[in-house]
Amino acid sequence: MRLSNYIIVICLSLTIINCGENNSSKDTGLSIKTNREFAMFGDTLKLSIDNPKKLNITGVTFKLDNKTISDNKILNDVTLGEKTISAVVKYDDNTQTLTQSFKIYNNIIPNYYSYEIVNTYPHDITSYTQGLEFHNGELYESTGQYKESKLRKVNFETGEVLKNINLDDEYFAEGLTVLDDKIYQLTWREKRGFVYDVNSFEKLSTFNYGKSEEGWGICNDGSQLFKSDGTEKIWIINPENLTEQSHIEVYTEKGKIPALNELEWIDGKIFANIYQRNGVVIINPKTGGVEGVIDFKPLRKLVTQHPELDVLNGIAYHPERKTIFVTGKNWDKLFEVTIKKK
Repeated sequence: MRLSNYIIVICLSLTIINCGENNSSKDTGLSIKTNREFAMFGDTLKLSIDNPKKLNITGVTFKLDNKTISDNKILNDVTLGEKTISAVVKYDDNTQTLTQSFKIYNNIIPNYYSYEIVNTYPHDITSYTQGLEFHNGELYESTGQYKESKLRKVNFETGEVLKNINLDDEYFAEGLTVLDDKIYQLTWREKRGFVYDVNSFEKLSTFNYGKSEEGWGICNDGSQLFKSDGTEKIWIINPENLTEQSHIEVYTEKGKIPALNELEWIDGKIFANIYQRNGVVIINPKTGGVEGVIDFKPLRKLVTQHPELDVLNGIAYHPERKTIFVTGKNWDKLFEVTIKKK
C-alpha cells in the first residue's frame, strides 16, 4: 500500500519551504531543500539548494549516505531508516558541504500471520533460551544468564541434551547460528563472539564486535551472517574475517522496530523476535522493511507458569519439515508450528 500521496499532502500543508529539517550555514545562508521531511521506499526525492543571498553557485553534488545521487532520486534501491543527505556546493572560489538527516520508511503495511500448533515437545525449564537453530536435522541451543550460559545440542523430540559445554562465568550467552559446519555464538555485553566446530564443540576462535554495542541474535543466509544488537539495526558480517560490513535498519510504514532479538533465516527472509513483545516480524533483508508480523503471545499461556518464566525467545526453522519451532526463556515446552496469512 503506497502512502506517499498522503505524506505529500501533509508535507505541503506544513508549507513547502519548511519541508525538511535543514542544516544551514549562518555565513552563506545555504541549505538543502527537500520536497518532504521523510519518504517511503519508492518515492521520488527532489533536492535543491536554498540560496537566499543569491550566491553565484557553479556546481552541486548531492549524496545519500555517501553515495552520489541525482537531484531527482527515486528511492527504489536504498535501505530504510535514518539517512544523511549531503550537498557539496561550489560558489565563486569556495566550497561548502551541507548535511541534513532524513528518514525512509517502508511502503507497505505488513501482513498479519496466524499460526497452528503441529506438535508440542518437552523443553528444559531451566534453559534461558537465547538462540535456537536446526542443522542437519539436529537442534542447537544457546542459553543465557551469567554463570549459567551454555551451548547445547538437543534431541528436540525428547528434550534430551546430547552435547553440552558451559561458558565461563563472565559471559552471558546470546544467539547462535551454524554456517559451514561452524557454530557462531554471541555474548551480550562482552562484545565478543565464539566460533566452534559443529561436531566436536571445540572452540576454534573468538571475534570482537565492531560498531554494534551488544550481541543479541544471529542468523545466516548461507554466505553471510546477520547480527542484531537490541536496536532497530541488523549488522551484516563477513564470516571470513568476522567484521561488520554494513547494516540495515528495520522499519514499517510508520517507523522503526527496536529491540530486535533472536534471528532466523527462513526462505529468503529474516524472522526476528521483538524483545518483551512475544511476537515475530518478517523482514526483507535487502531493505529492512517489515513484510509480516506473527503474534505468538498466546503460546506463553500454554507452558507451566512459574516465577522464572520469561518471554518468548527462540525461532528455529526445520527445512525438511517446513515448520517453525518456537520456545521461550525458561519455558518447559517447544512448539512446532506452521504459519499462514490471516
